[in-house]
Amino acid sequence: MNDAYVYELSGVAKEFAGPAEKVRVLRNVELRIARGEAVAIIGASGSGKTTLLHLLGTLDTPSQGTIRFEGTDLVSLGATQRARFRNRELGFVFQQHHLLPEFTTLENVAMPGLIAGMPRKEAYARALDALARVSLAERAGFDVTTLSGGERQRAAIARAILLGPRVLLADEPTGSLDEETGRQVGDVLLQLNRDLEMTLVVVTHNLELARKMDRQLELHSGELYAHTMCHA
Repeated sequence: MNDAYVYELSGVAKEFAGPAEKVRVLRNVELRIARGEAVAIIGASGSGKTTLLHLLGTLDTPSQGTIRFEGTDLVSLGATQRARFRNRELGFVFQQHHLLPEFTTLENVAMPGLIAGMPRKEAYARALDALARVSLAERAGFDVTTLSGGERQRAAIARAILLGPRVLLADEPTGSLDEETGRQVGDVLLQLNRDLEMTLVVVTHNLELARKMDRQLELHSGELYAHTMCHA
């Protein structure tokens, strides 16, 4: 294990049971992601992007191959250990924000801390800090139903960073937003990557966002390739 890398994947494949035979979604994926790096994973729909992100996030396990996180073999962990790892090391942002409409913005962002048993005062203080980092502190007391789409996604990002994860995994975080709002959300993610030295892995169809990342990878027919983009 090279100390410069947070993730090292070797020979990773993923199969799912199909109606007649197994469907191989990923095949022989080799990948290293450095600490603090911002990586975009692009590819056509159905190419395996989300599957790969789920493997990085221990939401699923590979059919074969190894996935190491700073020396720890994630594949060998049991379900409880994987859950503990996710809660401690990872933050997740999805295309849909999954905020709870019956709570305020502050309460939604503080939720991971409260679930983890953190004192309410500390969870709320952390939530305010996280909201400030995504330029949403002034909306802390508002019901999330009053927020715009972009504000809701920024609140979801604040929730994802509440517990100080070392890696932020984002699946199409701008997919449901208009172009300008998507640009703002993408810039928030990249600012967090820089300010917090938080490794960022984003699955996206947004090529403008992908160009701003340190590195672009493309999945094609289940195989991962380096992708060279013209940077604007």
